[in-house]
Amino acid sequence: MKTKYGHLTYCSNIHPGESWSDHFSHLQKNLPLVRANLSPDAPMGIGLRLANEASLELIKPEVIAEFQTWLEKEGFYVFLINGFPYGSFHKTAVKENVYKPDWATKDRLDYTLRLFSILSRLLPEGMEGGVSTPPISYQYFDTTDFDRKQRVAVATKHIVDVLFYLIQMQKDSGKTLHLDLEPEPDGVLGNVELLVQWFLDVLLPLAIPEIQTKWGLTKEVAECTVRNHIRICLDVCHSAVSFEDNQTIVKLLKENSIQVGRIQISSALKVEFSKQPKEIMDLLVSFDEPTYLHQVIIKSDDGKLQSYPDLSEALQRGGKPFEEWRIHFHVPVFLDSYGLLSSTQKELIELLNLQKEFSITNSLEVETYTWSVLPEELQIPIVASIIRELQWVKSILENEISVGITE
Repeated sequence: MKTKYGHLTYCSNIHPGESWSDHFSHLQKNLPLVRANLSPDAPMGIGLRLANEASLELIKPEVIAEFQTWLEKEGFYVFLINGFPYGSFHKTAVKENVYKPDWATKDRLDYTLRLFSILSRLLPEGMEGGVSTPPISYQYFDTTDFDRKQRVAVATKHIVDVLFYLIQMQKDSGKTLHLDLEPEPDGVLGNVELLVQWFLDVLLPLAIPEIQTKWGLTKEVAECTVRNHIRICLDVCHSAVSFEDNQTIVKLLKENSIQVGRIQISSALKVEFSKQPKEIMDLLVSFDEPTYLHQVIIKSDDGKLQSYPDLSEALQRGGKPFEEWRIHFHVPVFLDSYGLLSSTQKELIELLNLQKEFSITNSLEVETYTWSVLPEELQIPIVASIIRELQWVKSILENEISVGITE
């Protein structure tokens, strides 16, 4: 839905399934109920998750035509696609496989180009659209720096192939589409600083000369073209887990002219071991589930950070007094605490206030996809969950609190 601070939606990766029929049935069942509660008098945007299998079906002319007819009839529009998870994302052990195939593979390239082809047909006139994608790969796939550098080189070349596709698409259709790389702890581009470094030191030096050669553009215009089509997907859960400061993030992106393709509105699980450590550890066991990666970064009382690839490994270590744990577990954004446990809702509110003040992006996407693996006492029916999440975000956006970036 259109708000004063951008188009607000939720990501449909909350719904299970890999086929287009699975995806579409969930959209048909749930979206009209959500819109009736939140945007009954105006069209509502969709953050569409398409598995690879579903993309192979939806790209067929007769199938996408049927979907377009439904969108128009029901009052929806598609402006974002989540292209991070390629295959199954529910009811199976996803873990680090969510990065497979990574950007060093042709499968990831072909899948992403297909998503852009679909988005170009669905995107309303006059709007920009984006596809989110992994931060190149998972860092533990490589055992040596040399192997990782090789992987990054191949991956960057594939991303430049997507860039060329998007440049040509804009020339042919006038539509601006962008690839949104999503930093995540333990990704090769695990945080915003690493993404900025890759963008400046690897992507631009490779892409700019090739654009100049192919289209005869000046260096300055070629660089602007890269920045227009390759952006960052800023997932607030991920940056909070990494203890990244929101004001520093916004300043860093602004200073380096890197655009935010979308903000993924999400909260991480936060634990402060100031009291009752045994009771806290017992509670955390219920969040140690086998489906998703739950990376943990621990901040000790002296400010040092220590990371663990998954919650199970951090639990083996145990908690210590005065530590703060940030856990990659997308908990409901409308809750700031769960008894002895809490969330990074404060950090999320801070970034939403920065969005209100500086218009960081025009695309806002709630992404709480872990409802089915939350402890039972935190689960409520899916439509009610989505509505409550979006209502909470709207209430924050409508509250005219603003913050300034400190120097």
